Amino acid sequence: MRNRSKKNPVKPKEGLGDDGVSNEVKNVVIAKRSGYVILALFILAIQGLWAVHHYQFEVLPEPLSAETVGKRGFSEVAAMKHVEELVKLGPHSVGSDALELGLQYVLEAAEEIKKTAHWEVDVEVDLFHASSGANILVGGLFKGRTLVYSDLKHVVLRISPKYVSEAEDSAILVSSHIDTVFSAEGAGDCSSCVAVMLELARGISHWAHGFKNSVIFLFNTGEEEGLNGAHSFITQHPWSSTIRMAVDLEAMGIGGPSAIFQAGPHPWAIENFALVAKYPSGQILAQDLFTSGVIKSATDFQVYKEVAGLSGLDFAYADNTAVYHTKNDKLSLLKPGSLQHLGENMLAFLLHTAASSQLSSGKAMEVNDKNDAAIYFDILGSYMVVFRQRFANMLYNSVIMQSIMIWATSVVMGGSPASATLAMSLLSLLLMWICSLGFTIGVAFLLPLISSSPVPFISSPWLVGGLFASPAFLGALTGQHIGYILLTKYASRVFSKRMENLSPIVQANWAKLEAERSLYKSGFLQWLILLAAGHYFKFGSSYIALVWLVSPAFAYGLLEATLSSARAPKALKTITLLLGLFVPFLISGGMFIRLAGTVVGIAVRFDRNPGGTPEWLGGLIVAVYISAVMCLTLVYLLSYIHISGAKKLLALASLLVFGLSLAAVISGIIPPFTEDISRTVNVVHVVEVSGSNGEYTEPSSHISLFSTTPGKLTKEIEHIDEGFVCGRENATDFVTFTASYSCWTKNDSANGWSKSDIPTLNVESDSRTDERLTQVTIDTRVSTRWTLAINTNKIEDFRLKDAENGEELIQIGAKTSSDGWHIIQYSGGRNAPKRFDLTLYWGKNQSQVKNDHDLLLKLRTDVDRLTPKVKRVLEKLPSWCSLFGKSTSPHTLAFLSNLRVDF
Repeated sequence: MRNRSKKNPVKPKEGLGDDGVSNEVKNVVIAKRSGYVILALFILAIQGLWAVHHYQFEVLPEPLSAETVGKRGFSEVAAMKHVEELVKLGPHSVGSDALELGLQYVLEAAEEIKKTAHWEVDVEVDLFHASSGANILVGGLFKGRTLVYSDLKHVVLRISPKYVSEAEDSAILVSSHIDTVFSAEGAGDCSSCVAVMLELARGISHWAHGFKNSVIFLFNTGEEEGLNGAHSFITQHPWSSTIRMAVDLEAMGIGGPSAIFQAGPHPWAIENFALVAKYPSGQILAQDLFTSGVIKSATDFQVYKEVAGLSGLDFAYADNTAVYHTKNDKLSLLKPGSLQHLGENMLAFLLHTAASSQLSSGKAMEVNDKNDAAIYFDILGSYMVVFRQRFANMLYNSVIMQSIMIWATSVVMGGSPASATLAMSLLSLLLMWICSLGFTIGVAFLLPLISSSPVPFISSPWLVGGLFASPAFLGALTGQHIGYILLTKYASRVFSKRMENLSPIVQANWAKLEAERSLYKSGFLQWLILLAAGHYFKFGSSYIALVWLVSPAFAYGLLEATLSSARAPKALKTITLLLGLFVPFLISGGMFIRLAGTVVGIAVRFDRNPGGTPEWLGGLIVAVYISAVMCLTLVYLLSYIHISGAKKLLALASLLVFGLSLAAVISGIIPPFTEDISRTVNVVHVVEVSGSNGEYTEPSSHISLFSTTPGKLTKEIEHIDEGFVCGRENATDFVTFTASYSCWTKNDSANGWSKSDIPTLNVESDSRTDERLTQVTIDTRVSTRWTLAINTNKIEDFRLKDAENGEELIQIGAKTSSDGWHIIQYSGGRNAPKRFDLTLYWGKNQSQVKNDHDLLLKLRTDVDRLTPKVKRVLEKLPSWCSLFGKSTSPHTLAFLSNLRVDF
């Protein structure tokens, strides 16, 4: 043993060499991590994700027969008979003869349930004919609109214990709709829901003698025209005042597990569902997306919650969302086990809650504190986790504060090098996101240039993996590798100054290890930021960030972490990755894949104003989503690659997969649409007329063909060959939307309609006093489905009356607007009125304006009639196309009338 120097003789500590440096450090060597290990990890990750998604969203229970379940169970085989009968009717929209037949079928099935019920159970059946009404919803999809209805019929079934009279004063509502859009037979949306309800009612009719509450089954009509069935029942039916909780059954696709996508506001319903459901399925992430407006849709649950003040649950089938409201919502695509899944869950839930004394106390309705809101998610469709926002606040605050303290301690102990490393870790995250997004966004812009469709992945969603996931992965790897190089260079400079006695090889090796560990820890920063932001804005899905932060951090702290700078760094252990990523992948991996499928499916109806958005925008949204998921979930795994020999192999494999996918798109081997996954189009015979003070021009007509799916209609028009011209020169304002890009022809457009079909807007009086009033009469002639837009820049308020019986439909009062218009959407049955009186109250400053000829009113009336030209076009329409219907879609014959009132 010798002294290091004469000035400062130091006895080496145990484990240190005579230069004071640990022998462990001096002997550090780095062998490149085996490429086989990396390959095995990626295969494990991919297989694990597939397994989680498959088990959570694709494994369905076996359909059971009526003989197997007996009187009190749920049989999918029995329920499917109801679906088959309703589907045989074809599309059955409001006002159609087919809907009358559908109502009659459900009524007869309800009467049969009444005959076979347990002798101690009361079953009441009511064919309810609703009066006219107006539904004004505060927010969501129908903001700025008034939904008016008339001549709607519903079948209502109440099941209650015969000898518990107070049970009738406390009820659970189970609701769905019989009607479909005009373009779909509705096997999924929502004949499957109606069938489940009928089979549930049959089973419950043999259980209800032990209930403390009644169960009301509402089979409504008018949902597809603006949630009118639910509104008319809640505001008019005498049983509605007894309801304490509402359950809505819906479909945004066809079949699969029926999952909860809205719950609350009170957590009682979701907490009890989690206790008893056999196959619990539900994600609060879907609720966050739905309520935020990212998913443009609405269900009857909005009426029950907003108008009636009820809490409850909203279920939906969401498999194959691309078939929504098209001809492909058909029986052959309904997966076996789908009805059994929903039926068994609902039966267990209703038996539990209907026997509860808590429901009758009103606890399921009342919520006074937002901290009582429930956060919920299922694990593999087998177990549901539910906790309240109050607990989440404590948990999130604790994790956030501890994380900040650990990072602050690390920075303080490490000094300026630690601060610089932290900054470069953040930079590596930023580079990862920039490169990943840049690569995938580039693909989104490229697809419209090389493909017949800017969304060529609709019929084959797995193409998204090659077209977007591969470049997203390659971009994330590239961006993070740049960060790795910067971190390595910085660490090398630090170690060369601090550890001069180390050999250059050891210093370089140590720097690589430090860079790898810094990249791994950068994932903590990413998820910590998301957790803090989600907690601040009270997103229920913030638990996802919590899991992706805590689990990898725990694994790192257990196996890797050290605050001592005297110890040599080590390569990340494989077990650290496996232990850290197991729980996050288990809880959220399948959900990310499921959401990707939903995003792809929605792309088929993405362009709400056809031609109004860039062609590449639909692909861009898919690209951004895929890149975000890649950057969020692979940040830990990518850090493991940089000291291996697998970088080039993975990059080449990604390029190969991307190239093959691109080649498949360019060659047309994989078509963007098929007969089962169609492109949405609408073929409308348009008759236009405009007027001023009741004086109308001669009508003009044409056939319009447009699509809510991004892309030109070149191939479709070539297939039809009926003289169509496509472009933006003939944009058509359909009141609820504008077809900026369409194809049109005037050939043979004068047949199939007459002037007597044209609606009229006549000015009866125009009082130009200080408070100007204009009286307008509306005659919709042959239409009981129409839409009227009122210019709110000029009109301050209005009232609408049924001219045939004097009933006031819309009263004076505050009304919202959208883009300067308030829209009235009207739908009614076959006997609905067709003449109306509209009183317009002008704004006070309007009398000062001169020579203003802006449109005051815009009217569209819809007729479910095939004119000869439209019939020919539909017969020639390619098999990969389907008509698309929703509450704002015109039928196959539409009359457009405008009114200008001079000053």
